[in-house]
Order: sequence, then C-alpha cells, then structure tokens
Amino acid sequence: MNGDESVLDDPVGTSLSGRHAHLARRVGRAVGYLPDVATFCSVSAEPDDADWADLAALLGPGAFADMFSSPAVPPPGWEPAFTLEGRQLIWPGDGPPGLPGAEPDTGLVELGRDDVPEMLELVARTRPGPFWPRTRELGTYLGVRVDGALVAMAGERLRPPGWTEISAVCTAPEARGRGHAARLVGALTTRVVARGERPFLHVAEANAAALALYERLGYKTRKQVTFRGFTTP
Repeated sequence: MNGDESVLDDPVGTSLSGRHAHLARRVGRAVGYLPDVATFCSVSAEPDDADWADLAALLGPGAFADMFSSPAVPPPGWEPAFTLEGRQLIWPGDGPPGLPGAEPDTGLVELGRDDVPEMLELVARTRPGPFWPRTRELGTYLGVRVDGALVAMAGERLRPPGWTEISAVCTAPEARGRGHAARLVGALTTRVVARGERPFLHVAEANAAALALYERLGYKTRKQVTFRGFTTP
C-alpha cells in the first residue's frame, strides 16, 4: 500500500481536482466545495494577487473563506476569522487497526440521505467540526444506533489521490465511554485499507482525548498544521 504524501499538503485542492471534482466550484485557479457540501476552499501552492481575487469572486464579498490547513496568507483586506492549531495523522500500516475486543463493524450501520436530519442534530450537539446537509456525499458514513437513536458516527471526507480522510467522529454525551468512536474509526480504516488506499485524519491539538484514541489505533503524526479561516473583502 503506497500513497504519495505530498498530496496531503493541500488535501482540499487535490480532492477537488480529483475524486471530488463533481462537488467543486471554480474561478480561475481558486476552487471550493459547493456551499451545502463543505466550506473548504483552496488556491495554488504559491498564490498571487490574481488567485486571491479569483477566490474572492468565487465566494463573494464578506464571505467565509475556510482555507483548512493551507499556509497561504491572503493580502490585506481579508480579515482573519479563526486560527486553530492541529495535527495531520496518517495510517502507516497495511493491516487492521489495533482494536481490543469486538470486530470493528459490530453494531454499525451505514448512513444515507434519510439519516441527514439526525446526523446534523448529532453534530450540533457534539461539534466535531464542519458538517452540512450534503457533507455525507463526500464518502461513506457509519453510525451507531441505540434503541433506534443515532448516538455516534464517523465518515469519509477529503479524498486526495490514494488517500481518504476520516472525519466527523462524534458521540452523544450519554453514549460516551462505550468504545463507539474506536469501532467507527477502526471500521472506516479497515474499509479504506481494503480498497488499496491509506487513511488519514486531522485533529485539533487541544483535543487530547481524540489524539490519544487515534494513536492507540495506530495513527502517527505526519505534521503539525494550522487551520485558518478569513472573511473576503
């Protein structure tokens, strides 16, 4: 199992120029997801003023430009919206993740269009990161139901060539401590590896519990990243 790690330096741009091209909108060299899919956008590796002008035209005035982990800084007139320190982790092995106990697929269900209202409600309660009405179209999403209610989920997000990002890992407060997140991440990891790709993920530096879980499953830090957002002029 191989995977060119360089595509992970711009996972948004490489996803939108490949497997997520059908979910992209473009102006010049600026690209972003359709608004109800994701807020992420990207410019060239060494953007010039024309690239930033294209992105501003793409998003519109006073709009949110979610640059994800891009280190590029826009010109004056773009107001900072947020900055968050984090890490990018990758799966280094070929085998299944190190999960104690049950098989990772045990008790998991695949989530579809009819589950979106519950998925959005769970995200609103747990705040794992950006999630919109069509985010589930980025890849497969798995969930855990207890007495019919969705209490945990995780899914596939960015898709650079040879890689799949695992994201939206969340568990309702009343269902925590039961290993749901480990089973979800483990099951998705196993699926990604089985189709010859490598899984990766992102985590906020301050989220020590999530970082410990991913490392316990076998993920390794590739690099530190800074997530940034701006408001267009």
